[in-house]
Parts: sequence; structure tokens; C-alpha cells
Amino acid sequence: MNGPAHLARRLAEGEAALFPTDTLPALAARPESAALLWRLKQRPADKPLILMGADLPQLIEALGVPWQQPWIEQAWRSWPGAVTLVLPIAGALTTHLHPGGNSLGLRVPACERARELLRLSGPLATTSANRSGEPPATTAAEAARQFPTLSLLEPLPWPAGSGQASTVLAWREAEQGTTNPWDVLRPGATVAPGPGGA
Repeated sequence: MNGPAHLARRLAEGEAALFPTDTLPALAARPESAALLWRLKQRPADKPLILMGADLPQLIEALGVPWQQPWIEQAWRSWPGAVTLVLPIAGALTTHLHPGGNSLGLRVPACERARELLRLSGPLATTSANRSGEPPATTAAEAARQFPTLSLLEPLPWPAGSGQASTVLAWREAEQGTTNPWDVLRPGATVAPGPGGA
């Protein structure tokens, strides 16, 4: 059975896998194996992946770069939840997930099954479970149809997600007179929390 511990081992061996989140099912791999996701999805390499973690401390530790206080505050307001934060972070993980880029999308899902896996596997490179140009899968069965050779997190059935992608907020340095340094790049499954609260 592909429970969290077994699936974490398979991911550590360089495989890709499928698991539920609070939004859409995720296609995932260890960051060093992220190139596999672009191949599986037949996705243009200029479209970055998201680094998903079990909690904020796990992501901070994995990235190994100083976090600005506003990033931490926004993360505590947004996570766990359907918000992806795009931060100007460089380094090895950004190179794996966003080749040639200087930012990285991060998320902690509000799905306990996903976080249980992530606690065991460490942060994972993720994207929606669909081939490029196809609608995203919304159930384990749909994900398995698109990627029949990949392991699914068990037990089944998965908890239902929202069926809608996460909201994406990108940090930009505050300009003079600007009260909110976050740009909404994509409205999604949740109302974006503002700088003053959820």
C-alpha cells in the first residue's frame, strides 16, 4: 500500500507521485528530480513549479535563505491554505523548480494527508496533475487516468479539494506610497489575505 511512508521512500528514489491537496491533486517529485515533472506533463520548461511543504518552518529550513518579516507574516496568515506565495529567492531549489528564474512559488496545503506525506518526504516540487493543455484532474481517478504509471497516495478515496487552483501572491518591493507590496498574479480558491489580517 502506498501510504505516506512508502510513498516518501519512492519519491526519495527519484519517482514522481500523485497526492491530494486542498485545491487540486498534485503531481510531485523531489526537487532534484523536478525535471521529470516537465517531461510527464509535456510542459514548457519556462513554466515554473511550486515548492510545497508541510509547514512554514520546514520551508524556511529547506530554502536556507533569510526571510523578510513581511514574508513570514503573510505566510502565517495564508498557510495552511490555498495561497501560493512567490518570493524573490535564489539558490539550488529555485534552479531546480524555476530554471533561469529568480523567484520561487511556495505553499503549505490545508490537507492533512498531504502534510503527513510532506513531513516524511520533505518539501516537494509540485504542479497540477494534468498534461499540458488538458484540464487539471480533480479526483484520484482522473489523476490516475492521465498518469497511469505513477503511484497514488493511499488510502483512497482522497478528501475532496476545492477543484480550483490556489491564489498566487507575488512579493514586490514596496514603492513609495504603496500600502500592499503583494501583487495578485492569479485569483484562486481563496480570498487573498491582506497585509493586515486574514
